[in-house]
Amino acid sequence: MSGQLKEIRGRITSVKSTQKITKAMKMVSAAKLRKAQNAIVEMRPYADRLNKMLMNILSNIEGDASSSYGTERPVENACLVIITSDRGLCGAFNTNTLKKAVQAISGKYADAYAKGTLSILPIGKKAFDFVKRRYDKATVIEDYVTLNNNLEWEHIVEVPNRLMESFKNGTFDSITVCYSKFKNAAMQENISVQYLPVEKLEAKDEGDKRSKADYLFEPDKNTLLERLVPSILQTTFQKFLFDNRAGEHGARMTAMDKATENAEDLMNDLKIFYNKARQESITKELSEIVGGAAALGG
Repeated sequence: MSGQLKEIRGRITSVKSTQKITKAMKMVSAAKLRKAQNAIVEMRPYADRLNKMLMNILSNIEGDASSSYGTERPVENACLVIITSDRGLCGAFNTNTLKKAVQAISGKYADAYAKGTLSILPIGKKAFDFVKRRYDKATVIEDYVTLNNNLEWEHIVEVPNRLMESFKNGTFDSITVCYSKFKNAAMQENISVQYLPVEKLEAKDEGDKRSKADYLFEPDKNTLLERLVPSILQTTFQKFLFDNRAGEHGARMTAMDKATENAEDLMNDLKIFYNKARQESITKELSEIVGGAAALGG
């Protein structure tokens, strides 16, 4: 019985140590979340408005050289960008994003993958490990796996610049990004969005005719769009990364909070079990003492 009590005490100590770790990780994630949440909340309205403006402009400009980012071509060569975290312990955060990537590969890009013309650009170690393990026919672009470690503008902008150049020169005919969109600390929406070509604005129904964008360009249209379109696409990609970072910290904070609660519940159960076992041990010892005394008295 003493061996069993010792084992239970050891388990209680182990759970206490684990609970301290999960509490600390929750606090760290909460601190990081506040900073990441402020960044995406401040940026999202600006980025979303720019993206809508870009879609509107490219939907209504015909035959312009700078509208090549909106030109749809038959998909021979495609690129899938997958954004995840570098570390785990954040619930199903990465798994859900990877599910979106699997759907894109088995659906939209099934032909390209079968032909060996699909390239995958993973950002985050979890995405990289998953792709290397599962998709041997795809070309893996490994240059930006550790991008999450430094989300400064000069580092981020390298990726959209490379994607835009690859689309413009015909290396890729279609580029899709899979990431997690931050909603709140407990909820993230997994997104698979077409990055290039820029999607056109469609009429809601047959009676809803899309109106021409009434934009005045100063300086001339070509000069302005040469700077405007890449700038908007760069900002949009930055938003993807900021959304994903905030979602990661929110998911980890939630997961660690739940783990801390589970540790508390397990510890309470172990204490009850320990007290019962100790009570049984004391009762047994008392019975032996009483029995021995009765035998001596008899």
